[in-house]
Amino acid sequence: MFTHADLARLQAQSLKMQGFIRQQTYSPQREKTLRRFSSWEVAELIFKVNQSTLRGRLASDPSLPQGLVEEDGRQRWYSLDEINEMRRKLKVNRKSLMPRRPMGKRAFRAAIANFKGGAGKSTVALHFAHAAALDGYRVLCVDFDPQATLSHSMGLTDVTEEYTVWGIMARDLARETARMNSAARGAESGATLPQRRLPASITELGLADLRVTDFIKQTNWSTIDIVPSCANAAFVEFASAQYRHMNPEWSFFAAVSRFLDQLPADAYDLVLFDCPPAIGYQSMNAVFAADMLYIPSGPGYWEYDSTTSFIGQLAEALEDLSRFAGLVPAGTMTLPKAFYDVRFLLTRFEPNNELHRAMQQAFGKVFGERLCSNTIEMTRAVEQSGRFLSSIYETDYRDMTRETWRRARGSFDTAYEEFKGNVLAAWDQMETLG
Repeated sequence: MFTHADLARLQAQSLKMQGFIRQQTYSPQREKTLRRFSSWEVAELIFKVNQSTLRGRLASDPSLPQGLVEEDGRQRWYSLDEINEMRRKLKVNRKSLMPRRPMGKRAFRAAIANFKGGAGKSTVALHFAHAAALDGYRVLCVDFDPQATLSHSMGLTDVTEEYTVWGIMARDLARETARMNSAARGAESGATLPQRRLPASITELGLADLRVTDFIKQTNWSTIDIVPSCANAAFVEFASAQYRHMNPEWSFFAAVSRFLDQLPADAYDLVLFDCPPAIGYQSMNAVFAADMLYIPSGPGYWEYDSTTSFIGQLAEALEDLSRFAGLVPAGTMTLPKAFYDVRFLLTRFEPNNELHRAMQQAFGKVFGERLCSNTIEMTRAVEQSGRFLSSIYETDYRDMTRETWRRARGSFDTAYEEFKGNVLAAWDQMETLG
């Protein structure tokens, strides 16, 4: 017989192994550090200019970052901050190297969602975040998944549940309840309406007094921040049900949206949500706050079947939320919920696999132009980067053959470029801030 004590003992054993793995993977201080990027990568893969052009510009302007030079003098290596400094200062053929961002608009929010486990949500979110950072964008990731794969991949391990999405939702409950009580006291009729009371387990945590930035943590990428998750945040689904009972008028699904509304509009360019493999209180917060829905799926029949079920159940859940329209404040988002775009992305795709190609055609017949043209291929380099909680962008190409590395990176590059194009097209539709 196994009880909770046995499970706790097994977890303790596993945590020891986690520490050992991190020690082998990260720096001796057990902190994840970002590698430098070679002048070849900076020129051809990041700035997309000729290497000789970049060398010439660097030689003619000593004020530009010169990087670390290899002993033989053949290659220079640059940090992400140095790359961004060059990006801000350089123009090639009179064109800026800064990425396009629509003027006067807040950060664009994209949710990577599907309740099928193993669909590649965290892998896609991680790689899109890193690709966007190398592209010059400032990125905020929000990890809604208690498995915390994205948080761990970003180098965060010592996270307490108060500073996760659960904390954001509890903070929102306290603030919204206080606002409702204040409105009830100030009712025009002069009558004092019943006050909504929250238990000490919520009010004494002090979450209502936390600043928005208290939930946001830095990562080893200087232009990527994250609202992390942790295993203890798994009880958010149970807690949220209790919170709704405490205050039935609380619009729980808008908590994260209201949280993001409090950030300065220009604090970030892109906000990426890594959703849990379920439709629940956390995932509904992600979906409601998102401008775009990106749905990754494996190329098998059961993945297709699960994806079909996911969009059906999501449609029903959003229809239920639409009944709150006009009844509760939902921040800048409105009901019924509408997305600027919805896309399906095939992951773990093997071009030479006949079944995968057949399923790609099936996805295309059903979803049409909603299916991304580019897939994310399953390669040995992708498997290796996943084992070490890193993206292909963090992996040094000298650790494998350059061709293997380039093939894996090329798959994510093309998927990201399509993603960026979809984001910019949707971003242009967004209203300019008043």
